[in-house]
Amino acid sequence: MSAFALRALLAFTVSAGLAACVPTTTTSTASTTATPAPASVPQEGIYLATSDNGIAIPAIDTAKVPAQFQRQIVDFPSTEAPGTVIINPATKHLYFITGNNKAIRYGISVGAAGFEWSGQALVTNRRQWPTWTPPKEMIERKPELAKWEKGQPGGPTNPLGARALYLTTNGVDYGYRIHGTPDWWSIGKNASSGCIRMINQDVMDLYNRVPDGAKVIVLTAKGEMPQGLKLPPPAPKKKKPAEAPAPAVASAADAATLPAPAADTAPLAGPMSTAPADTTTGTAQPTPVVAPLTPPVTPSATPTAPSVTPGTTPALTTPLAPAVTAPTLPTPPATTPTAVTPGATAPTTATTGVTPPTTATPPAATPPAAPASCAVPLVNGLCPQN
Repeated sequence: MSAFALRALLAFTVSAGLAACVPTTTTSTASTTATPAPASVPQEGIYLATSDNGIAIPAIDTAKVPAQFQRQIVDFPSTEAPGTVIINPATKHLYFITGNNKAIRYGISVGAAGFEWSGQALVTNRRQWPTWTPPKEMIERKPELAKWEKGQPGGPTNPLGARALYLTTNGVDYGYRIHGTPDWWSIGKNASSGCIRMINQDVMDLYNRVPDGAKVIVLTAKGEMPQGLKLPPPAPKKKKPAEAPAPAVASAADAATLPAPAADTAPLAGPMSTAPADTTTGTAQPTPVVAPLTPPVTPSATPTAPSVTPGTTPALTTPLAPAVTAPTLPTPPATTPTAVTPGATAPTTATTGVTPPTTATPPAATPPAAPASCAVPLVNGLCPQN
Protein backbone atom coordinates (compact mmCIF):
# COMPACT_ATOMS: atom_id res chain seq x y z
CA MET A 1 0.00 0.00 0.00
CA SER A 2 1.38 3.42 -0.94
CA ALA A 3 2.15 6.15 1.60
CA PHE A 4 -0.69 8.28 0.20
CA ALA A 5 -3.20 5.49 0.75
CA LEU A 6 -2.01 5.00 4.35
CA ARG A 7 -2.40 8.73 5.13
CA ALA A 8 -5.89 8.75 3.64
CA LEU A 9 -6.89 5.72 5.72
CA LEU A 10 -5.53 7.30 8.93
CA ALA A 11 -7.36 10.58 8.27
CA PHE A 12 -10.62 8.70 7.71
CA THR A 13 -10.17 6.76 10.95
CA VAL A 14 -9.52 9.90 13.07
CA SER A 15 -12.44 11.82 11.52
CA ALA A 16 -14.79 8.93 12.22
CA GLY A 17 -13.59 8.76 15.82
CA LEU A 18 -14.08 12.52 16.36
CA ALA A 19 -17.63 12.32 15.01
CA ALA A 20 -18.64 9.85 17.71
CA CYS A 21 -16.51 10.82 20.73
CA VAL A 22 -19.10 12.81 22.72
CA PRO A 23 -21.19 10.55 25.00
CA THR A 24 -24.92 11.18 25.18
CA THR A 25 -25.80 8.81 28.05
CA THR A 26 -23.99 6.88 30.77
CA THR A 27 -24.80 3.56 29.11
CA SER A 28 -23.33 1.95 26.04
CA THR A 29 -24.44 3.47 22.74
CA ALA A 30 -24.02 2.18 19.22
CA SER A 31 -22.11 4.24 16.69
CA THR A 32 -24.03 5.59 13.69
CA THR A 33 -20.88 6.44 11.75
CA ALA A 34 -19.05 4.26 9.28
CA THR A 35 -16.80 1.71 10.93
CA PRO A 36 -13.13 2.43 10.27
CA ALA A 37 -10.78 -0.25 9.05
CA PRO A 38 -8.84 -2.15 11.74
CA ALA A 39 -5.66 -0.40 12.81
CA SER A 40 -2.46 -1.98 11.70
CA VAL A 41 -0.11 -2.90 14.53
CA PRO A 42 3.32 -4.18 13.49
CA GLN A 43 4.45 -7.14 15.52
CA GLU A 44 8.16 -6.54 15.13
CA GLY A 45 10.25 -3.71 16.50
CA ILE A 46 7.49 -1.92 18.42
CA TYR A 47 9.52 -1.86 21.64
CA LEU A 48 12.91 -0.91 20.19
CA ALA A 49 14.92 2.02 21.53
CA THR A 50 13.96 5.35 20.06
CA SER A 51 14.33 9.08 20.58
CA ASP A 52 11.54 11.59 21.05
CA ASN A 53 12.01 15.36 21.30
CA GLY A 54 15.68 14.76 22.00
CA ILE A 55 14.97 12.38 24.89
CA ALA A 56 16.21 8.81 24.58
CA ILE A 57 13.68 6.05 25.25
CA PRO A 58 15.33 2.72 26.05
CA ALA A 59 14.25 -0.55 24.45
CA ILE A 60 11.96 -2.93 26.31
CA ASP A 61 13.04 -6.50 26.85
CA THR A 62 9.94 -8.27 25.55
CA ALA A 63 11.12 -11.50 27.12
CA LYS A 64 10.31 -9.90 30.47
CA VAL A 65 6.89 -8.63 29.43
CA PRO A 66 4.23 -11.38 29.30
CA ALA A 67 2.70 -11.75 25.84
CA GLN A 68 -0.81 -10.82 27.03
CA PHE A 69 0.50 -7.39 28.07
CA GLN A 70 2.17 -6.58 24.76
CA ARG A 71 0.38 -4.35 22.24
CA GLN A 72 -1.78 -6.28 19.73
CA ILE A 73 -5.08 -6.25 17.83
CA VAL A 74 -7.76 -8.46 19.38
CA ASP A 75 -11.40 -9.29 18.93
CA PHE A 76 -13.47 -7.11 21.20
CA PRO A 77 -17.22 -7.07 20.66
CA SER A 78 -18.55 -3.68 21.75
CA THR A 79 -21.24 -1.20 20.88
CA GLU A 80 -19.03 1.74 21.84
CA ALA A 81 -17.99 4.17 19.14
CA PRO A 82 -14.53 3.90 17.56
CA GLY A 83 -12.04 6.02 19.48
CA THR A 84 -13.51 5.04 22.86
CA VAL A 85 -11.12 3.76 25.50
CA ILE A 86 -12.23 0.93 27.79
CA ILE A 87 -10.09 -0.04 30.76
CA ASN A 88 -10.48 -3.37 32.54
CA PRO A 89 -8.63 -3.29 35.91
CA ALA A 90 -9.38 -6.98 36.49
CA THR A 91 -7.34 -8.13 33.48
CA LYS A 92 -4.90 -5.14 33.43
CA HIS A 93 -5.82 -4.24 29.86
CA LEU A 94 -6.68 -1.03 28.00
CA TYR A 95 -8.73 -1.32 24.80
CA PHE A 96 -8.85 1.28 22.06
CA ILE A 97 -12.01 0.59 20.03
CA THR A 98 -11.33 0.53 16.30
CA GLY A 99 -14.67 -0.82 15.08
CA ASN A 100 -15.87 -4.09 13.56
CA ASN A 101 -15.66 -5.66 17.03
CA LYS A 102 -11.94 -5.08 17.05
CA ALA A 103 -9.67 -3.18 19.41
CA ILE A 104 -6.02 -2.51 20.05
CA ARG A 105 -5.14 -3.98 23.42
CA TYR A 106 -2.36 -2.63 25.64
CA GLY A 107 -1.00 -3.98 28.89
CA ILE A 108 -1.35 -1.55 31.81
CA SER A 109 -0.73 -1.11 35.51
CA VAL A 110 -3.68 0.02 37.63
CA GLY A 111 -4.31 1.39 41.11
CA ALA A 112 -3.00 -0.51 44.08
CA ALA A 113 -5.35 -1.66 46.82
CA GLY A 114 -7.22 1.33 48.16
CA PHE A 115 -6.73 3.38 44.98
CA GLU A 116 -9.14 1.63 42.62
CA TRP A 117 -11.83 3.68 40.90
CA SER A 118 -14.45 3.17 38.22
CA GLY A 119 -16.70 5.34 36.11
CA GLN A 120 -16.65 7.42 32.95
CA ALA A 121 -14.42 10.32 32.03
CA LEU A 122 -13.35 12.42 29.06
CA VAL A 123 -9.91 13.15 27.65
CA THR A 124 -9.79 16.92 28.11
CA ASN A 125 -6.05 17.52 27.85
CA ARG A 126 -2.89 15.85 26.60
CA ARG A 127 0.80 16.53 27.12
CA GLN A 128 4.12 15.35 25.74
CA TRP A 129 6.78 14.76 28.40
CA PRO A 130 4.58 16.40 31.02
CA THR A 131 5.72 17.95 34.29
CA TRP A 132 4.76 15.87 37.28
CA THR A 133 3.71 17.46 40.57
CA PRO A 134 3.04 14.97 43.37
CA PRO A 135 -0.11 15.75 45.36
CA LYS A 136 0.37 16.60 49.02
CA GLU A 137 -1.25 13.30 50.04
CA MET A 138 1.45 11.43 48.14
CA ILE A 139 4.17 13.56 49.74
CA GLU A 140 2.77 12.63 53.15
CA ARG A 141 3.08 8.94 52.22
CA LYS A 142 6.51 9.40 50.64
CA PRO A 143 8.34 12.38 52.19
CA GLU A 144 11.27 11.91 49.80
CA LEU A 145 9.04 13.37 47.04
CA ALA A 146 8.94 16.77 48.76
CA LYS A 147 11.79 17.92 46.49
CA TRP A 148 9.31 17.85 43.59
CA GLU A 149 6.52 19.76 45.33
CA LYS A 150 6.89 22.51 42.70
CA GLY A 151 7.01 20.01 39.84
CA GLN A 152 9.46 17.57 38.24
CA PRO A 153 10.30 18.44 34.63
CA GLY A 154 9.56 15.90 31.92
CA GLY A 155 12.29 13.38 31.21
CA PRO A 156 13.25 9.71 31.23
CA THR A 157 12.81 9.41 35.03
CA ASN A 158 9.58 11.41 35.28
CA PRO A 159 6.78 9.16 36.64
CA LEU A 160 4.38 10.36 33.92
CA GLY A 161 6.64 9.07 31.19
CA ALA A 162 6.60 10.26 27.58
CA ARG A 163 2.88 11.17 27.29
CA ALA A 164 -0.12 11.89 29.51
CA LEU A 165 -3.86 12.00 28.79
CA TYR A 166 -5.75 14.02 31.43
CA LEU A 167 -9.18 12.77 32.49
CA THR A 168 -12.09 14.75 33.91
CA THR A 169 -15.58 13.70 35.00
CA ASN A 170 -18.42 16.21 34.76
CA GLY A 171 -15.80 18.91 34.40
CA VAL A 172 -13.96 17.90 37.58
CA ASP A 173 -10.32 16.81 37.50
CA TYR A 174 -9.87 14.10 40.14
CA GLY A 175 -6.18 13.71 39.31
CA TYR A 176 -6.47 10.55 37.18
CA ARG A 177 -4.28 10.16 34.10
CA ILE A 178 -3.38 7.66 31.39
CA HIS A 179 0.38 8.05 31.17
CA GLY A 180 3.68 6.35 30.44
CA THR A 181 6.16 5.11 33.00
CA PRO A 182 9.88 4.40 33.20
CA ASP A 183 8.99 1.44 35.45
CA TRP A 184 7.79 -0.74 32.58
CA TRP A 185 8.22 -3.90 34.70
CA SER A 186 5.22 -2.80 36.79
CA ILE A 187 2.90 -3.47 33.82
CA GLY A 188 0.35 -6.17 34.63
CA LYS A 189 0.30 -5.27 38.35
CA ASN A 190 -1.64 -3.15 40.83
CA ALA A 191 1.06 -0.61 41.47
CA SER A 192 -0.15 2.94 40.81
CA SER A 193 -2.00 5.51 42.91
CA GLY A 194 -5.07 5.26 40.70
CA CYS A 195 -3.64 6.33 37.35
CA ILE A 196 -3.33 4.03 34.34
CA ARG A 197 0.33 3.27 33.55
CA MET A 198 1.56 2.19 30.12
CA ILE A 199 4.89 1.33 28.54
CA ASN A 200 6.31 4.54 27.03
CA GLN A 201 6.25 3.12 23.47
CA ASP A 202 2.59 2.12 23.98
CA VAL A 203 1.38 5.43 25.43
CA MET A 204 3.01 7.27 22.52
CA ASP A 205 1.06 5.04 20.12
CA LEU A 206 -2.22 5.60 22.02
CA TYR A 207 -1.56 9.36 22.20
CA ASN A 208 -1.47 9.50 18.41
CA ARG A 209 -4.78 7.61 18.10
CA VAL A 210 -7.06 9.04 20.82
CA PRO A 211 -8.93 12.20 19.80
CA ASP A 212 -9.57 15.10 22.16
CA GLY A 213 -12.80 14.62 24.08
CA ALA A 214 -12.70 10.83 23.71
CA LYS A 215 -14.76 8.84 26.20
CA VAL A 216 -12.92 6.69 28.71
CA ILE A 217 -14.77 3.91 30.57
CA VAL A 218 -13.13 2.34 33.59
CA LEU A 219 -14.84 -0.95 34.47
CA THR A 220 -15.34 -2.13 38.03
CA ALA A 221 -12.93 -4.46 39.79
CA LYS A 222 -15.12 -7.33 38.57
CA GLY A 223 -14.88 -6.21 34.94
CA GLU A 224 -18.47 -4.89 34.81
CA MET A 225 -19.82 -1.66 33.37
CA PRO A 226 -19.76 1.06 36.06
CA GLN A 227 -22.90 2.63 37.44
CA GLY A 228 -21.69 6.17 37.88
CA LEU A 229 -18.39 7.39 39.24
CA LYS A 230 -16.89 5.47 42.14
CA LEU A 231 -13.81 6.98 43.77
CA PRO A 232 -11.55 5.44 46.41
CA PRO A 233 -12.13 6.62 49.98
CA PRO A 234 -9.94 9.51 51.12
CA ALA A 235 -6.80 8.60 53.00
CA PRO A 236 -7.14 8.98 56.78
CA LYS A 237 -5.58 12.15 58.10
CA LYS A 238 -2.60 11.85 60.37
CA LYS A 239 -3.23 12.81 63.96
CA LYS A 240 -1.44 15.94 65.02
CA PRO A 241 0.85 15.58 68.03
CA ALA A 242 -0.78 16.65 71.25
CA GLU A 243 0.11 20.19 72.18
CA ALA A 244 1.56 20.98 75.59
CA PRO A 245 -1.18 22.19 77.94
CA ALA A 246 -1.25 25.93 78.40
CA PRO A 247 -0.53 27.26 81.91
CA ALA A 248 -3.68 27.57 83.94
CA VAL A 249 -5.01 31.10 84.21
CA ALA A 250 -7.46 31.91 86.94
CA SER A 251 -10.73 33.06 85.42
CA ALA A 252 -13.11 35.56 86.92
CA ALA A 253 -15.24 32.69 88.21
CA ASP A 254 -12.22 31.06 89.83
CA ALA A 255 -11.13 34.33 91.39
CA ALA A 256 -14.54 34.66 92.98
CA THR A 257 -13.99 31.39 94.82
CA LEU A 258 -10.55 32.30 96.16
CA PRO A 259 -10.39 33.41 99.86
CA ALA A 260 -10.58 37.16 100.21
CA PRO A 261 -7.71 38.96 101.94
CA ALA A 262 -8.13 39.71 105.63
CA ALA A 263 -10.09 42.86 106.33
CA ASP A 264 -8.09 45.91 107.34
CA THR A 265 -9.39 46.18 110.91
CA ALA A 266 -7.95 47.91 113.90
CA PRO A 267 -5.33 45.75 115.61
CA LEU A 268 -5.97 44.40 119.05
CA ALA A 269 -4.25 46.20 121.92
CA GLY A 270 -1.00 44.54 122.83
CA PRO A 271 2.71 45.08 123.12
CA MET A 272 3.21 44.80 119.33
CA SER A 273 0.17 46.78 118.28
CA THR A 274 0.46 50.11 116.49
CA ALA A 275 -2.01 52.84 115.83
CA PRO A 276 -3.99 52.61 112.57
CA ALA A 277 -3.01 54.79 109.67
CA ASP A 278 -4.64 58.16 109.27
CA THR A 279 -7.30 57.79 106.61
CA THR A 280 -6.74 61.31 105.41
CA THR A 281 -2.96 61.46 105.22
CA GLY A 282 -2.07 57.76 104.92
CA THR A 283 0.60 58.06 107.66
CA ALA A 284 0.69 56.04 110.83
CA GLN A 285 -0.21 57.89 113.98
CA PRO A 286 1.93 57.34 117.09
CA THR A 287 0.23 55.69 120.02
CA PRO A 288 -0.20 58.41 122.64
CA VAL A 289 0.60 57.68 126.29
CA VAL A 290 -2.57 58.40 128.23
CA ALA A 291 -3.72 57.84 131.75
CA PRO A 292 -6.55 55.47 132.54
CA LEU A 293 -9.87 56.91 131.53
CA THR A 294 -12.93 57.05 133.69
CA PRO A 295 -15.62 54.46 133.11
CA PRO A 296 -17.32 54.83 129.72
CA VAL A 297 -20.03 57.43 129.59
CA THR A 298 -23.20 57.41 127.61
CA PRO A 299 -22.59 58.90 124.15
CA SER A 300 -23.85 62.41 123.89
CA ALA A 301 -23.37 65.42 121.76
CA THR A 302 -20.35 66.36 123.87
CA PRO A 303 -17.46 63.90 123.46
CA THR A 304 -15.14 63.02 126.36
CA ALA A 305 -11.67 64.47 125.94
CA PRO A 306 -8.58 62.51 126.88
CA SER A 307 -6.96 63.35 130.23
CA VAL A 308 -3.34 63.92 131.14
CA THR A 309 -1.36 62.66 134.10
CA PRO A 310 -1.12 65.37 136.77
CA GLY A 311 2.31 66.55 137.62
CA THR A 312 3.70 66.44 134.13
CA THR A 313 4.16 69.14 131.65
CA PRO A 314 1.41 68.93 129.07
CA ALA A 315 2.64 67.72 125.74
CA LEU A 316 1.13 68.48 122.39
CA THR A 317 -0.29 65.25 121.05
CA THR A 318 -2.64 64.50 118.23
CA PRO A 319 -6.04 63.79 119.75
CA LEU A 320 -7.35 60.28 119.35
CA ALA A 321 -10.52 59.62 117.48
CA PRO A 322 -13.35 59.27 120.00
CA ALA A 323 -14.39 55.74 120.88
CA VAL A 324 -17.97 56.57 120.05
CA THR A 325 -19.51 57.96 116.93
CA ALA A 326 -19.07 61.69 117.31
CA PRO A 327 -17.74 64.62 115.30
CA THR A 328 -13.97 64.90 115.17
CA LEU A 329 -12.56 67.51 117.51
CA PRO A 330 -10.58 70.31 115.88
CA THR A 331 -6.84 70.36 116.34
CA PRO A 332 -5.88 72.76 119.20
CA PRO A 333 -3.88 75.79 118.22
CA ALA A 334 -0.14 75.29 118.23
CA THR A 335 0.63 77.56 121.17
CA THR A 336 2.90 76.83 124.07
CA PRO A 337 0.91 76.43 127.31
CA THR A 338 1.84 78.80 130.12
CA ALA A 339 3.75 77.10 132.88
CA VAL A 340 2.06 77.36 136.23
CA THR A 341 3.89 77.35 139.54
CA PRO A 342 3.07 74.15 141.36
CA GLY A 343 0.77 74.70 144.24
CA ALA A 344 -0.18 72.74 147.26
CA THR A 345 -3.62 72.11 146.02
CA ALA A 346 -4.57 69.27 143.70
CA PRO A 347 -6.21 70.03 140.40
CA THR A 348 -9.87 70.65 140.66
CA THR A 349 -11.69 67.61 139.52
CA ALA A 350 -14.71 69.60 138.60
CA THR A 351 -12.69 71.48 136.00
CA THR A 352 -10.97 68.55 134.31
CA GLY A 353 -13.61 65.94 134.87
CA VAL A 354 -10.92 63.41 135.84
CA THR A 355 -10.68 61.57 139.16
CA PRO A 356 -7.12 61.98 140.53
CA PRO A 357 -5.25 58.94 141.71
CA THR A 358 -5.72 57.95 145.35
CA THR A 359 -2.00 57.61 145.95
CA ALA A 360 0.10 60.56 146.97
CA THR A 361 1.69 62.36 144.06
CA PRO A 362 4.12 65.23 143.92
CA PRO A 363 2.72 68.67 143.51
CA ALA A 364 1.39 69.09 140.00
CA ALA A 365 0.97 72.12 137.91
CA THR A 366 -2.44 73.59 138.17
CA PRO A 367 -3.85 73.98 134.65
CA PRO A 368 -5.30 77.35 133.92
CA ALA A 369 -8.91 77.74 134.69
CA ALA A 370 -11.14 77.17 131.76
CA PRO A 371 -12.74 80.25 130.40
CA ALA A 372 -16.29 80.72 131.44
CA SER A 373 -17.31 80.44 127.84
CA CYS A 374 -15.85 76.92 127.24
CA ALA A 375 -18.79 74.58 126.89
CA VAL A 376 -16.80 71.36 126.57
CA PRO A 377 -14.21 69.66 128.80
CA LEU A 378 -10.64 70.89 128.52
CA VAL A 379 -8.12 69.09 126.34
CA ASN A 380 -4.56 69.26 127.71
CA GLY A 381 -5.66 72.17 129.82
CA LEU A 382 -6.95 74.14 126.85
CA CYS A 383 -10.43 74.80 125.62
CA PRO A 384 -10.91 73.14 122.25
CA GLN A 385 -13.27 75.92 121.25
CA ASN A 386 -10.62 78.65 121.40
